[in-house]
Amino acid sequence: MSSNPIKSFPVLTTFLYSLLILLVGVLAIDLYQGNVSKESADSTQVYVQPDSNFTHLWTAPSDWRMMYLTENQKYLVLYGRELIAHTSDYLGPKGSVKTISNGMNCQNCHLNAGTQPWGNNYFAVESTYPKFRARSGKIENQIKRVNDCFERSLNGQALDSTSKEMQAILAYIRWLGSDVTKGVSPKGSGIFKLKSMKRACDPVKGAEVYVAKCQSCHQTDGGGVLASNGKSYTYPPLWGNHSYNVGAGLYRISNFAGYVKYNMPQGTTYAKPQLSDEEAWDVAAYVNSMPRPTKDLSSDWPKIAKKPFDHPFGPYADPYSEEQHKYGPYKAIKEFYK
Repeated sequence: MSSNPIKSFPVLTTFLYSLLILLVGVLAIDLYQGNVSKESADSTQVYVQPDSNFTHLWTAPSDWRMMYLTENQKYLVLYGRELIAHTSDYLGPKGSVKTISNGMNCQNCHLNAGTQPWGNNYFAVESTYPKFRARSGKIENQIKRVNDCFERSLNGQALDSTSKEMQAILAYIRWLGSDVTKGVSPKGSGIFKLKSMKRACDPVKGAEVYVAKCQSCHQTDGGGVLASNGKSYTYPPLWGNHSYNVGAGLYRISNFAGYVKYNMPQGTTYAKPQLSDEEAWDVAAYVNSMPRPTKDLSSDWPKIAKKPFDHPFGPYADPYSEEQHKYGPYKAIKEFYK
C-alpha cells in the first residue's frame, strides 16, 4: 500500500523547520565569534573578523554569579571594585578613609577596574601569587602586590594588611581570578608584550604623538584633568608630582608602550588600535622622559643580572649604558643574556 503524502507532510515540515533553526543557530554563532564578515543594512558599519591574536581572551566573571557568594563576600567584592575604580575618593589626598596616595585611582593604570583585556588587568594575580619576584628577590603574596602599587604607581604609603580596604581589594582580585587555573596566566591578562623596534625609542617623535593623540585629555603639562569633586582625576597625570614614581611598572618603556598600544587614546581597543607600534614606543619614551616623583630603589633587583632589559637604572651585569637600557635599541641587551 502506498504511503499517504498528506499524512507525511507534517513530518516533512517539522524536519525542514528544525533544519532551518539549526542553520540559523550556526550562523548566529559564527557572527558572534567574528567568523563571518557582513555589512550592516545601512552600510554605515562593517563587521569584520577580528585579528586571530585576539580570539578567546579572558574576561571577568559576570555579576550575576555573585548570587553564589555570601552577603559578606559580596559586600567585600563590591567594595573592592569601588576602591579600585575610585581609590582617591577613599584613600587619596582628600580621602574619606585615609590619605595615603597621590590622587590617582588604581583603574587609571588597571583599566575598567582591572578587567580590560591587556589593560593591565588582574586576571592572573590570584592564580600566580604567591610567587618569587626578582625585583625584591623574595616570594611575594597578593598583599605585597597591592602595596607595591600604592607605594609606586600611587606614590603613597602601604595599606594596612588587616584593614577592611585591603581585605576588600583582595576579595575583588580573588573574584576576578576565580575561574583561572592555578599557575596559569590566561590570554589577555596583564599588558601586551609589544615587539621591540630595531632603533632606539625617540622622545622627540613621541612628543609629536603626544600632542596629536594624548594632549587633549592629559593636557600640555601632562598634569591631567581633576574631577569635579576635586578628589581624583578624570584624566590622570602622566608626569609631575601627582603621577606614578620612577619605581612603578609603567616607568619601564616596554610596559608603557604595550599598555598604550591597545588602550590609548580613548576609544582604542585591542581589536581597533589607533597607534602604530613605533608611535606606541616613541610616546612611551616621551612620557617617561618627563619629570616625576623619585623613589629609593636601592633594595630592588638584588641580583642585577635579573634586571629587565629596559630597567633604566644601573648597575648592570652587562656593558650597556643606562641610556640604552631605557630607550634602546634593546636587541643587543636581550642577546647578551641569552
